[in-house]
Amino acid sequence: MPSTAGSTTPTGTTGRPELRDRVRRFSIVERTVHQTTVLLMLLCVTTAACLYFAPLSQLIGRRHLLATIHVWSGIALPLPSLLGLFSAAFRADLRRLNRFAPYDRQWLSAALRRRTAPEARPAGKFNAGQKLYAGSLAGAVLVMLFTGLLMWCVGLLPFISRTSAIFVHDLVAWAIAIALIAHLRKALADPEALLAMRTGHVSRTWAERHHKHWLP
Repeated sequence: MPSTAGSTTPTGTTGRPELRDRVRRFSIVERTVHQTTVLLMLLCVTTAACLYFAPLSQLIGRRHLLATIHVWSGIALPLPSLLGLFSAAFRADLRRLNRFAPYDRQWLSAALRRRTAPEARPAGKFNAGQKLYAGSLAGAVLVMLFTGLLMWCVGLLPFISRTSAIFVHDLVAWAIAIALIAHLRKALADPEALLAMRTGHVSRTWAERHHKHWLP
């Protein structure tokens, strides 16, 4: 059912008490893009770990199959976001993620003080930390895709050695792994955020507390 952004009750749910005090945060397309990207990312990270660490590689075996899954899940990684561009809601969220408002700088300043309460950290639909994470991860995925292709297609760019591509690929892979662990810890610490990705809705109280510039 459609809903008005920031409305207390999605259109057509007036008779459903469980949704009366909730706000739609993500559409089904946005949730599908996120979940599919997570699945592909987990495939990349898991197969990379099996290929990188000898004990895991020996334990699981089938190195060629693991390498094939790793390569194709990496190539497919941008596809969910590209397909998501057909959704107006997804495009709107991309615009939000790509723009820093004055209150985002306030959020960063407050977050660096660590002890500042969430309600003292002004944010729109996405806070400054989420914007930085999304932008960094998108850039890292492109670097991984580029260096992975250089490793796969030897001689694609003769002026870049395969050794250099492997070095950058491994370095960025470690950075992604650390970022994913931090992201997962933050998500698990906020059940309401997890609920938003599962059902698409959050409570108005949570939205007002953490994203007060998003609601009208």
